[in-house]
Amino acid sequence: MAFSSDLPRRIATLSVHTSPLHQPGTGDAGGMNVYIVETSRRLAQAGVEVEIFTRATSSDLPPVVEMAPGVSVRHVHAGPFQGLSKEELPAQLCAFTTGVLRAEAARTPGWYDLVHSHYWLSGQAGWLAKDRWGVPLVHTAHTLAKVKNAQLADGDNPEPKARVIGEEQVVAESDLLVANTEAEALELINLYEADPCRVDIVQPGVDLDRFTPGSREAGRRRFGLPADAHVLLFVGRIQPLKAPDLLVKAVAELSPAEREKLVVVIAGGNSGSGLDLGALAGQLGVTDKIRFVEPQGGSALADLYRAADLVCVPSYNESFGLVALEAQACGTPVVAARVGGLTTAVRDGFSGMLIDSHDPHDWARALGGLLRAPARRSALAAGAVQHAQDFSWARTAEGLLAGYRDALGRHRSRLLEVAGLTGI
Repeated sequence: MAFSSDLPRRIATLSVHTSPLHQPGTGDAGGMNVYIVETSRRLAQAGVEVEIFTRATSSDLPPVVEMAPGVSVRHVHAGPFQGLSKEELPAQLCAFTTGVLRAEAARTPGWYDLVHSHYWLSGQAGWLAKDRWGVPLVHTAHTLAKVKNAQLADGDNPEPKARVIGEEQVVAESDLLVANTEAEALELINLYEADPCRVDIVQPGVDLDRFTPGSREAGRRRFGLPADAHVLLFVGRIQPLKAPDLLVKAVAELSPAEREKLVVVIAGGNSGSGLDLGALAGQLGVTDKIRFVEPQGGSALADLYRAADLVCVPSYNESFGLVALEAQACGTPVVAARVGGLTTAVRDGFSGMLIDSHDPHDWARALGGLLRAPARRSALAAGAVQHAQDFSWARTAEGLLAGYRDALGRHRSRLLEVAGLTGI
């Protein structure tokens, strides 16, 4: 990508509740973290400097960390460093926003050309920064309260009214809303009354250099998995929304013959209200089939995907589902719930299978059928690799740059119109 003079020179990216430096799969870190890291790197490669503001969670963190050439992470002091849940963060938005504004005030006027906020908490801070600096606000929701509450998992807590109102405010104030899929764009328009002219669809991508087909045997050796096992894999935060408990329940529904060589690997950490999957497995008599591993990154995560016969994404809602895309790029078919962005991330019948329910019996029937059909799994594996090639972070960055260009153009036109009306 070549630098263009009509692109922003420098943008302030806001990520209040989770840092791009955190390991996905732990705490509140997940696909949004990956999204910010990968797009920021590629925006910098296109000549746009990116400064990411996030809340400091340790007194040992330096004020600024260079994440990549042209990308820096600024740690803003806002509230106690530890022990603060995402639900408690709205009370710290004033402190966080003040830190962002002070960073800009220490620079020459006009330091940032644009603000890009991620998640509604960041959107609240971005809304004020937009007005203070006189720049456009671009917002990516990643998840929406109204959508989550309509598809609530058993045992999960509904999103509070304060979040719903906050999202409505950010939608109204944003110059551009970036949606991951057409379905999310329609949710913004129909549920939040977003102006369709201010909604762009920019699909997330996958690192096609890191996530590639490779040796299943090597992956299994790395994680100590039997070479002849049937391996099901869940990767993500352990919380009701992601529904790893559904996978455990489905395993209990399989016949003894189907479970004979089965190993279910769950890679992730507790998040939010969490789930006691070990206790559930014990109650259902499948403890010996479940193996827990810490969240993985880099080459280890790619090897974990390659080690699996199937990757399972049983979430109640996903704005996209990066795990599904990463797994498919490694040549592993995905079995996922037919919700949200997963209907885009997984091509049903070609790169994996989409299931219309969250009934453990339905999942057991689908998984058992695929485990008994190696030829079918091989065909899906080939389709998975092909499907993933349609997605890349370079393409995502190009879409964001086009959106930035349009937002800046509209902003400048408004300034000229105001200047003309006031006689300046």
